[in-house]
Amino acid sequence: MREFFKYVFATVLGIFISTFLIFIVFAFIIVAAVSAVGDSKSEDVDDNSVLYLNLDQAIKERTIAQPFEKVPVLGSGDSKSIGFYDLIKALKKAKYDDHIKCVYINVSSPNAGKATLKEVRDALVDFKKSRKKILAYSEVYTQDAYYLASVANKVYLNPQGALEFKGFSSQLTFFKGAMEKIGVEAQIIRVGNYKSAVEPFINDKMSDYNRKQVTAYVTGLYDTFLAGIAESRNISRDSLFVYANQYRIRQPQDAVTYKMVDGLKYKDEVLDELKSWTGKTKKESLSTVTINDYAASLDTESSSAKNKIAVIYANGDITGGEGTDESIGSERISRAIRKARMDDKVKAIVLRVNSGGGSALASDVIWREIILSKKVKPVIASFGDVAASGGYYIGCAADSIFVQPNTITGSIGVFGIIPNFQNLMTNKLGITFDGVKTGEYADIMSVNRPLTEGERLIIQTDVNHVYDTFIGRVADGRKKSKADIDSIGGGHVWIGTDAVRIGLADKLGSFNDAIVAAGKKAKVSDYKIVEYPEKLSPFKALMSDATDNIRVYFAKKEFGENFLLYNQLKNAITNSGVQARMPFEIKTQ
Repeated sequence: MREFFKYVFATVLGIFISTFLIFIVFAFIIVAAVSAVGDSKSEDVDDNSVLYLNLDQAIKERTIAQPFEKVPVLGSGDSKSIGFYDLIKALKKAKYDDHIKCVYINVSSPNAGKATLKEVRDALVDFKKSRKKILAYSEVYTQDAYYLASVANKVYLNPQGALEFKGFSSQLTFFKGAMEKIGVEAQIIRVGNYKSAVEPFINDKMSDYNRKQVTAYVTGLYDTFLAGIAESRNISRDSLFVYANQYRIRQPQDAVTYKMVDGLKYKDEVLDELKSWTGKTKKESLSTVTINDYAASLDTESSSAKNKIAVIYANGDITGGEGTDESIGSERISRAIRKARMDDKVKAIVLRVNSGGGSALASDVIWREIILSKKVKPVIASFGDVAASGGYYIGCAADSIFVQPNTITGSIGVFGIIPNFQNLMTNKLGITFDGVKTGEYADIMSVNRPLTEGERLIIQTDVNHVYDTFIGRVADGRKKSKADIDSIGGGHVWIGTDAVRIGLADKLGSFNDAIVAAGKKAKVSDYKIVEYPEKLSPFKALMSDATDNIRVYFAKKEFGENFLLYNQLKNAITNSGVQARMPFEIKTQ
């Protein structure tokens, strides 16, 4: 009996402690959420304030409420983030805000794509037209960081710091040898010589086609990078090319010698200079406001205008279903487009695309909604860092397509990967399979044996059909023949400037340029912006992303810098159906 009561007591105590811990966790979550709401409230900005830009934070397509961002695992432990358009609107307001005296940029390694960096940089250039000054300081500038900082009136580097300036490179990883060793075969079905997403699984180096397109897009990205710095620093592009090619910026003093920075200073000296800019003595404290707080204090669209322009954000991998704020679910995005189309007050639609593609079927579902919308109101597409393959598919029907010079687009091609694990299972692990079927193709797409010739022919025919549909959609949208699109398709990736030249896009321009163009085409000058789809609530986002956040958190801890390689291999094995996807991750070094 004594033992019985002992175990009962232990059980009750365990339940009590568990309940208490769960209560503490939920209390912490609620406090975090309330704190996040409180942080977003409007703040008064003091006179002669410094607008502080931390540009190392993630610059995303939209500012997402993240009350759990600093909670390990639940919020993935990342730092704050801000939507690029909110950042740009905040800089535009600061340009005319008498309370803002100057801008202070702190950046070492920005977390954003190339086209997004150009959007932010152009906004900083526009801010300078107010004759307000910008100061940039860092202990270390990566190349992307320096691209942003170079726009400043004064660029300072720590006396013991570093400025990276070496040119761009792009490196691909190939898994063929590793897959052969473990006994896994990648069975490839594709259309297009340039559709190189499959190459890492069948080659041990780049094909000539892929080397050609990678060279072209890296060169294009580099040209935009050098042109911006050359203009801001008043150094010729040729000189900058030589500095990088000969690796001349090795020590901090080299950056001064070659006029890449205006001086070497410690943080206290930088703060003293900011104080002098704002009329403070060295003993007084600076009045500052962060770009996040300043952007959060912006008035929401309170225009009395009855007319609206709908901005629809399509960001991330394209999948079926609902998706999230970081992925494009065909159901959710289609519903948002439909809602904008059926709202008579919405006079035009701007589709903002930042996607390397995904499911071909999901892409076509979204394309259909764009076609229907285009029949009743103008549709303008704005392409961000990447709008390729499926990302291009969903935007190709727009009345006009805007790209940045360094947008990655095109990649009009499709592929499928069917892994064959037979050698791994049978010869490595001793596992065999057997079964029965009612028809010759009842077990088509089985991953425990190689494809038969008949199965390969069926799948190839399906892939060919998807590709033919794809180029047909593009041909109709761009008012060209299918033969013309096929000649620039085949999976070929293009840089924004080339996309305009060959007719895959219409104009080089910013996101805001696309909005203005939409207003003009709709013949409305007084309008307000409405954004779709509606953002997920913090709690709904937590519930939908919790599993992924936990998985990513621990995977990043385990793989470190190799997490990207792990993710590429996992996606290649798990992605089902015919894919219209970018052939590689864009990450120049």
